[in-house]
Amino acid sequence: MATDRGRQAFADVMTFPAPAESTPTSAGLLDFVFAEVWQRPGLSRRERRFITLPCVAAADAEGPLRDHVYAALNSGDVSFGEMQETALHFAVYAGWPKASRFAMTVDEQWQRIHDERGQAVPPPEPLLPLSTPSDPEQRLAVGEQAFKDINCLGFAPPRDHPFHGAGILNFVFGEMWLRPGLGMKERRLVTVACVAFQDAPYPILSHVYAALKSREVSFDEMDELALHFAAYYGWAKAVNLSQVIEEQKVRVTGEWAAEGAPG
Repeated sequence: MATDRGRQAFADVMTFPAPAESTPTSAGLLDFVFAEVWQRPGLSRRERRFITLPCVAAADAEGPLRDHVYAALNSGDVSFGEMQETALHFAVYAGWPKASRFAMTVDEQWQRIHDERGQAVPPPEPLLPLSTPSDPEQRLAVGEQAFKDINCLGFAPPRDHPFHGAGILNFVFGEMWLRPGLGMKERRLVTVACVAFQDAPYPILSHVYAALKSREVSFDEMDELALHFAAYYGWAKAVNLSQVIEEQKVRVTGEWAAEGAPG
């Protein structure tokens, strides 16, 4: 059943011992997911956290969510502030109800870690001042430009529409994507994982395209994302994601060639 290599890999990633039971499922988890997938060189362990976390948060799996939040924080791979930003980003792309459970788990595991270390939880970072404009006109203008830049498009949606103006331009791109607490590459990883399990054809296409076109996620890294996603959200959805990735590689390569940019 599960090998010593699989158990050691689990302990390294999760920061606590591997489960004692020996079943086909546990053996596959240890010897494939942890000893093979997590160890592949295409993405760092830290980067793989930002694929795993949205998957387990969306799966309504209380134990895996708790364990992976704990491991990401306890290992030091993800800071508390980055974890809070991940929950906020997840809320936009996977829904606020699931994100509320995610955010509660982050707070609970942060408290647990400090209790285990015999330390007091540090006071929270102040929310204000925001780094984005408060003036409504400026905020929408910033959102329009960010929408174009982040999505690698030459247009933005119309302002005079509640979903587009108040939601997409004012908050999603006028605030969330620009918040300094999480890097752009990490936000790309979280977003692609979220749209991959949402079964929304255009968001999968557009966010895979933008991540590749921006060069913030390389072709090889995107392939690794799909494999890691398969391990945590299922092979059927990962096959669909992989098909989109291959299509968008062709599209992006063609656009780079037309622009005279190196591939």
